Amino acid sequence: MWRLREPSGRLYSIIRLDTRGGVHGYGEAGVVEVPEFKAAMAALQGREATAYETVAVSGGLQGAVNMAMLDIVGKATQAPLYQVLGGPTRFKARAIATVKNSNNVELAQEAGFRAFSVPLPTPLSPNSGKQYVNLVMALWEELQKTGGDFVLDGGMRLSPGDAQMVAAALEKEHPLFLDEPCKLTHMRQVAKISDESVTPLGFGREFDTLEPFQDLLREQAVDVLRPSLHRLGISAIRRVSALAETYYTAVAPYHDGGPLGTAAGLQLAASLPNFVALQVPRVNAAEKKARSEMMSGWDEPIKDGFFELPTGHGLGVKVDEKALDRYEVKL
Repeated sequence: MWRLREPSGRLYSIIRLDTRGGVHGYGEAGVVEVPEFKAAMAALQGREATAYETVAVSGGLQGAVNMAMLDIVGKATQAPLYQVLGGPTRFKARAIATVKNSNNVELAQEAGFRAFSVPLPTPLSPNSGKQYVNLVMALWEELQKTGGDFVLDGGMRLSPGDAQMVAAALEKEHPLFLDEPCKLTHMRQVAKISDESVTPLGFGREFDTLEPFQDLLREQAVDVLRPSLHRLGISAIRRVSALAETYYTAVAPYHDGGPLGTAAGLQLAASLPNFVALQVPRVNAAEKKARSEMMSGWDEPIKDGFFELPTGHGLGVKVDEKALDRYEVKL
């Protein structure tokens, strides 16, 4: 396992699984503690890589283990992972860049992005009402000067009342969606926001299990599901997507880690009929250099707002473990 820090300070972990036949598979997770990693490896000892649908490990390694097992299967069959998963539903995937402000939007545009996730202003107080809505609309007007499509990220910081007012104010502006505007403590309140506004709502980045997704769909409180690659992995997100399809609900996976996770997200995207976009971090020149050293065979190319799919076997990238050693940090 390698715990990595990019030049910007972004942290994530890469794990490697080995088979008796000599095939290596790699997966990506958030920050993982060594005892947690050792416990997961002990639980996996002797398991077949093809059991990726049924293997479960505790802690934050489920997504990474699932990626690594699927990487092994793809390499063993000498095929991109999306072929293993039934063949591609698309040959390019829309990208959403995570940015902090309008200045970062312009930098992301230069990198090829055309859709952006921007944080909403911090609420002045709970239930700020019209005063807060004015701040949101001022941000929206500023973003429109830059061009592109936008997700507005609430980070679950708004009260349900403010979330309802913001959703109503944005109806005529047609954002891609309003992402996690408030907490899901009272599901019926969230469903009421969805009922009374045509602004699409996104939820799900913090979910570690599938049950909360079922609750959102059952209550018809969501328009775009936002499962996290690090938290759930490829197989679980495919199950979420299959469930969402029966409710005519789109899926936009969330990723805030490294290039291996981005490659895994695109293999996933290619296999989902109801995929809409993959959110990834915007990287600067120093980060781009670091990521290209750690992974080769595919350099996260974006053209006119879309990723090209990796075409190599498994996840589609080659991992340079010597480069991982250089960027590894002791936490």
